[in-house]
Amino acid sequence: MPESIGKVKNRRFEDEGSAFGERHVQMFLLFFGLMVAFAMRVNLSVAIVAMTELPEYNWSEQTKSLVLSSFFWGYVLTQVPAGVLARKFGAKATILTGLSICSILNVLTPHCAKLGGWQLLCSARLLEGICQGVLYPSYHTLISAWVPPRERASLGTYAYVGAQFGTITMLASSGLLASMAGWSSIFYISGGVGCLWVAVYFRRGSSSPRVSRCISDEERQLIELTQASEVATKSEQPKESIPTPWLSFFTSPPFLALIATHCASTWGFWTLLTQIPSYMKNVLGKDIKANALLSALPYAVMLVLSFFFVWVSKILQRKDSITLSFSRKTFNSIGQFIPMILLVALGYVPRDQDILAVVLLSLTIGISAATNLGFMINHIDLSPNFAGVLMGISNCIANVMSIIGPLLVGVLVTDKHNANQWRLVFFIAAGFYLVGNGLFVLFGRANIQHWNDPRAKSTRRSSTPQLETQEKTEEA
Repeated sequence: MPESIGKVKNRRFEDEGSAFGERHVQMFLLFFGLMVAFAMRVNLSVAIVAMTELPEYNWSEQTKSLVLSSFFWGYVLTQVPAGVLARKFGAKATILTGLSICSILNVLTPHCAKLGGWQLLCSARLLEGICQGVLYPSYHTLISAWVPPRERASLGTYAYVGAQFGTITMLASSGLLASMAGWSSIFYISGGVGCLWVAVYFRRGSSSPRVSRCISDEERQLIELTQASEVATKSEQPKESIPTPWLSFFTSPPFLALIATHCASTWGFWTLLTQIPSYMKNVLGKDIKANALLSALPYAVMLVLSFFFVWVSKILQRKDSITLSFSRKTFNSIGQFIPMILLVALGYVPRDQDILAVVLLSLTIGISAATNLGFMINHIDLSPNFAGVLMGISNCIANVMSIIGPLLVGVLVTDKHNANQWRLVFFIAAGFYLVGNGLFVLFGRANIQHWNDPRAKSTRRSSTPQLETQEKTEEA
């Protein structure tokens, strides 16, 4: 009888859907974690403007570019190892280690610049990139453990929009901080907030419901039962002991398609963020970097549209006729095909239509938020056991694209005032969107792959959580 009551409670909890639980607290913490991480990531791009006005930091454009890019060279290095470490030691440990060191380095950044010049500053930013490289693979590992399958898109998006919120906050406030308390205050405050978040997450964060001290038994059972209903056997649920099937990853068409669309998204996104300001200034005569609100506008649009897309996904989720694969591919197509069209249109905006250009730029970046419900969460669909490792692989390869992209622009655009040369850049980015999302639509999948647990015995997928509970009772 008590067991039956437990089942009814879990069913009620699942049907309510909106009931607030510990998993929501964990996603809330991840939101703020990514917020402070991105604030620390972008703070130098604003602070360096105030720094270079001082004689001791009168660096050349080449030196400034080297300083700003040093973070991303380190960021690429830890992507793949982070997924493996998160599975071995727990995502909480890797997240805390990465952000605690990064926060301390942020506080020390002004002293690095004063004592060691741009060379020591580069070294500090490189280390910060290495530390933040663990975040996305660790986040995926943690989301895979904490979030029921039907809530992955929504709760995963809530966690990841912290990136936009942190960027908006830093871009909007850093100029004011620099004018009131000096450029060094940007690093002291962002690093200090990071240290505060680390302390809070150390107390409340948890790698999984199984080890959480704050979760109710009812919610823990809900998460376990809904995850069990997705897989063929109990042994396929996330665990740390099974070997990593590296060869299967790189021979899997769904994962290779996921890498392709991830690369396309990163190429297009970073083309927009790093090159569009230069295009608008030199071709259209609109300097958006000089205006903090204009700089933050595309991220604000992205933040708002993220919540709109989550609302739409919940409506679609109520329709049983719409499959998870169709939902993932639809949102991914919205987040890549529409920006593809808008990006090409941006290259043909007349010089006197600068407002139209700002609108198109904001929409192009904003609508890409739909990919949070597309490829961004698809790693967990393919393999709950190796979601962090898969994210580490695809994010590593994709971020190489973010390094190559600006270099290619430097080769193609020899005259920054030539609109035709810029249009070639936009067409290449649009081509990446077309091919990347096209491969995802053709070969992408949203079901668990056989290599998720090579040792698991294949059973019928019609098994239900109730049957599993009965099996456990019989075994006991």
